[in-house]
Amino acid sequence: MAQNQPMTVFSASKRSTGIVPFARESVWSVLRDAKQVSRLTPMVRSIEDHGDTWLWKLAPIELLGHSIGLSFTESMEFTPTHRIRYTHAAVDGERAGVEGTYALSDSGPGTKLSIELAVSVDLPFPRIARPAVQASMQGAIAAMGAGFGHNLDRQLKAARA
Repeated sequence: MAQNQPMTVFSASKRSTGIVPFARESVWSVLRDAKQVSRLTPMVRSIEDHGDTWLWKLAPIELLGHSIGLSFTESMEFTPTHRIRYTHAAVDGERAGVEGTYALSDSGPGTKLSIELAVSVDLPFPRIARPAVQASMQGAIAAMGAGFGHNLDRQLKAARA
């Protein structure tokens, strides 16, 4: 990425709620484990658990002819079996950050899982590219969410077997 290109902040967000047909403690144990979340989430290369912070590293994403590789540090707040709240803990050089929550509650024999997240990224594109960039970001977030949901279900089924 050229050093002299102006940066523009782009953002995208997603909210989703679903019933996961597994006990809350089982869902919690997966969401609390950075290595499992990394393995289950498409486009995530790795997550390093540093206790109160997690360093997320994404696989490069093609966006308007540029290959964009991002990493971001999140401050993690855990309320066991109920909520994980994450806020961006800016580290020099990071161009991306995420704010959000995973909320868990009982729902019959399963778990109601609500996920909210908002992503902000500084990218070397002009403001006029905002509609295309943000549409691409929304698409990537949707694909990551759908893949994560499928993989979470598969992981929990395998653990139960």
